[in-house]
Amino acid sequence: MDENIVWHNYAVDKTKRSELKGHKPCVLWFTGFSGSGKSTVANALEHALQARGIHTYLLDGDNVRHGLCKDLGFSDEDRVENIRRVGELSKLMVDAGLMVLTAFISPFQAERDMVRNLVASGEFIEVYLDTPLAVCEQRDPKGLYKKARAGEIKHFTGIDSAYEPPISPEICLNTSEQSLEESVQQLIHYLLSKNLIG
Repeated sequence: MDENIVWHNYAVDKTKRSELKGHKPCVLWFTGFSGSGKSTVANALEHALQARGIHTYLLDGDNVRHGLCKDLGFSDEDRVENIRRVGELSKLMVDAGLMVLTAFISPFQAERDMVRNLVASGEFIEVYLDTPLAVCEQRDPKGLYKKARAGEIKHFTGIDSAYEPPISPEICLNTSEQSLEESVQQLIHYLLSKNLIG
C-alpha cells in the first residue's frame, strides 16, 4: 500500500451507528450450489427482518455482476476477485451498522474465510445451503445446468468447477427438506440466540 495513504478515524464509529439502529451489525453469508435457494432464502429473511425493524441490505451474486463486478468472468481467479470485492463492500456495510445478507456460490473456503477475517468475531455468519447437487440440477431455475452439461457454459460450479463445502458453518439449511418458512425461522432463531436482533 502507498505510504502516502493514511487511515482516517471517524468521530462516529460502528458502535454508535449500531446503537442508532437498535441492533448489531453482521454478515449472513449464504453459500451453496446454484439452485440451492440462496437468493430465495436471503430475500425471505430480509423481508422478515425488515418487519422487525432491522436495517438490512441484500447483495446478490447476479445483481452485483451488473455493476461492481461486471468486468469479471467465472474463472477461478475472477471468482476469487468477485468475493474479495463483495467482502470489502460487506465490511463497509457492517461498519455502517447494517445487517448484510449475501447470496453467492462462493465455492472456495479460503475466500469465505478471507471475508470472515475482514469483520469482527461473531459478525460473520456462514449459512450453508446444503441442498444436494442433484436437487439443484433438477430445479435448474435459470437453465444453467442444462447449458453447462451441453458445454455451453464453462467453469460451472458442481459440473466442471469445484465447490468446497463449509468446514464448520454457523447454520446449515437443506431446502430440499425444509420449507422456506422453516429456513427463515431457523435463521431468525439463530440471530435471536446470539442477541444480534431483539
